[in-house]
Amino acid sequence: MEQISRRERILVVDDESQVSDIIAQCLAMEGFRCDTADCAETALSLCERNDYNLIISDIMMPGKSGIELLGLIRQMYPDVAIIMVTAVDDRATAVNALHLGAYGYVIKPFDLNEIVIGVVNALERRRLSMQSREYERRLENDVRQRTADIQRREEEICLRLAAACGYRDLETGSHNRRLGLYSAVLARELGWPGQSQDEIRISIAMHDIGKIGLPDNILRKPARLTDEEFAVIKTHTVIGARMLKGSDFSLLNMAHSIALSHHEKWDGSGYPYGLSGEEIPQPARICSVLDVYDALVHKRIYRPAMPEEAALSIMTASRGSHFDPEIFDCFIEALPQLRAIRSEVRDLEE
Repeated sequence: MEQISRRERILVVDDESQVSDIIAQCLAMEGFRCDTADCAETALSLCERNDYNLIISDIMMPGKSGIELLGLIRQMYPDVAIIMVTAVDDRATAVNALHLGAYGYVIKPFDLNEIVIGVVNALERRRLSMQSREYERRLENDVRQRTADIQRREEEICLRLAAACGYRDLETGSHNRRLGLYSAVLARELGWPGQSQDEIRISIAMHDIGKIGLPDNILRKPARLTDEEFAVIKTHTVIGARMLKGSDFSLLNMAHSIALSHHEKWDGSGYPYGLSGEEIPQPARICSVLDVYDALVHKRIYRPAMPEEAALSIMTASRGSHFDPEIFDCFIEALPQLRAIRSEVRDLEE
C-alpha cells in the first residue's frame, strides 16, 4: 500500500530511546514527519528550531518531568497538541494532565495502533480548535469593523449637524474640531475610558448647536451686544438642549448635557440655571475651559485673537470661580498637547 504523505510534524519525547524510536518509526510509516528527544530540555530546544503540530511525551523523565514540559509547551506554543505517555496507571495524574491541556493520555505498555489513533484524533481536535479560533477572530474583526463604520457614520452626522450651526454664526469648523481633539486629551488625562474619550470628542462639537435658532441680526452682530441681545444669546443653551434631548444614544446624551450647561460656572454665577460645582456635568465643565481658551486665542467677528499668555492670565484669575479647579489644572498640564493641536488645526483665514 502506498504511504500517505502528511504535512504534520511530530516530536516524541522519552528518556528510553527504544520507546521513542519505535513510536517515531510507527508514525513515520503513517506518513508523519517525526523527531525524537530524550528529555524535556532537548525537546524545548527542538521546539525553538522547528514547528511541531503535536508532541508525544513521557511523564516520568530525568530533569523536568513530562507534566512540567506540558505546562511550558502550553504556555510557549499554545497551538501544539500534546499526548502524554506513562507507565503508571494513575487516575489523578491523568486528570491533572488533561486539566493542564493534554489532548490525550496513553498508558504503557501500549498498542501502536492506539498511539496512531490517538495522534490522528489529537490532530483533528487541534485542527478544529484552530479553525474555531480563526472563525472567532474573523468574527471579532468583522464586529469591530462594523462598529467602527457605525461610529464613523455617527460622527459624520454629528459633525455635519454642528457644521450647519457654524454656517449661521460664522464660527469655523476648525474651532469645533480643535475642541474635540482638546477634549479627548483632557478626558484621557482625567482617566476617562476610551469610549467616553471618543464620545466627548464628537459631542463637544455640538455645544453651540442651539445658536441655529437665534436671529441673524444678533448672532452676527460685529459689535458689543446689549443686555437684551445677550439675554437672547443665552437661550442657545436651552434651544440646543431641546434639540438633543430624549435620545437613548449615550453620545447625544453627553452632547445634551454639554449644550445645556457649558456656560454654567463653578461658583454658580453662570447660565441658564445657575448650577454650581459638581452639579454641572463634568463634560460641560471640560467644555467650559476649552471653549474659552480656544475663543480667546483665535480671532472672532467682534475682536482679534489674544496672545496665549494674556488669555491664560485671564483664565487663571477665574480658576475656582468660572472653572472647575481640577479640570483647569489638568488643562494647564496638558497645554503642550493642546498647543500642538492648535498648530495643526488652523482657521482658514490664518
